[in-house]
Amino acid sequence: MLFQSIFISEIPQNSSMATFLLPLGLLISLLGLTDAQSTGACYGKNGNNLPSETEVVGLYRSNNIGRMRIYHPDKPTLEALRGSNIELILGAANDNLQPLANDASAAATWVRDNVVAYASNVKIKYIAVGNEVHPGDANARYVLPAMQNIQTAITSANLQGQIKVSTAIDTTLLGNSFPPSAGVFSGAASSYIGPIINFLVSNGAPLLANVYTYFSYVDNPQSISLEYALFTSPGVVVTDGQFQYQNLFDALMDALYAALEKSGGANLQIVVSESGWPSEGSNVATATNAGTYYKNLINHVKQGTPRKPGQAIETYLFAMFDENLKAAGIEQHFGLFRPNKENKYQITFG
Repeated sequence: MLFQSIFISEIPQNSSMATFLLPLGLLISLLGLTDAQSTGACYGKNGNNLPSETEVVGLYRSNNIGRMRIYHPDKPTLEALRGSNIELILGAANDNLQPLANDASAAATWVRDNVVAYASNVKIKYIAVGNEVHPGDANARYVLPAMQNIQTAITSANLQGQIKVSTAIDTTLLGNSFPPSAGVFSGAASSYIGPIINFLVSNGAPLLANVYTYFSYVDNPQSISLEYALFTSPGVVVTDGQFQYQNLFDALMDALYAALEKSGGANLQIVVSESGWPSEGSNVATATNAGTYYKNLINHVKQGTPRKPGQAIETYLFAMFDENLKAAGIEQHFGLFRPNKENKYQITFG
């Protein structure tokens, strides 16, 4: 993950017949299908003490984690996923965007080697072309053409109905986020994100968004309460017209939805491709706060936001493991599990 401060405008403190007779939940379990509301987890590998890929896939399955995100086409992970029925976000890394954008044959080869080679028994759902690329980044001009070239290759492989091409943004692209209905992309971001939104609309793909209430809180603790960030506020904190907000996650999501509406993406779905809370590294990065955040997030995303009530939000928790090769501080402590596969929190994922 690329960790950045997230600026948020001020928020007030305030077969047989017998088979068909089985209960649906049991039938789904027996078939090994992914629950529509199953929470996913991001699988990073920036550690020198992590379990094998086969063990990791087993850990996903034993904990009913039905979705995974990886950040580049890691062959051992893709091999371990064969036949697992775990849905996958497959990343095309930022440092690979230029060749994918400049050479359609390179994109076709990438899709052939990393998608087509696994598509028969690995449930690749999305391809995330770039992660948190900002308008001023050197790679920004390559994101859309890389998406277009990969989409062409996906279509040529007749996989366009199975796999959607998108990119993962963060909420720093918002120029305003308070109140949520005033959410709008910044002037600098508009020319970058606008054509991407048009691409997503044209191809029926969702926007992937990394949404962290932790960073919003630590950047503005004088205006945002910890309870609002952790889903533990006892009552409504923000009233925005007909919508009422009791937690910051909903406010961020609806600010993104409002920004999309203003940019021609009113009907776009948002998939939360990352969200998490560190257990060490700052005064509010504690195991208690992190466990509270993850538990509440898992329960909350089943019900949607005030702007999109009743619409479960496909969400990927960041991240599966603490990763000791990341920069010292909070970045090493987002794991749901320790490298020895021990559960850090008492969480039910599915």
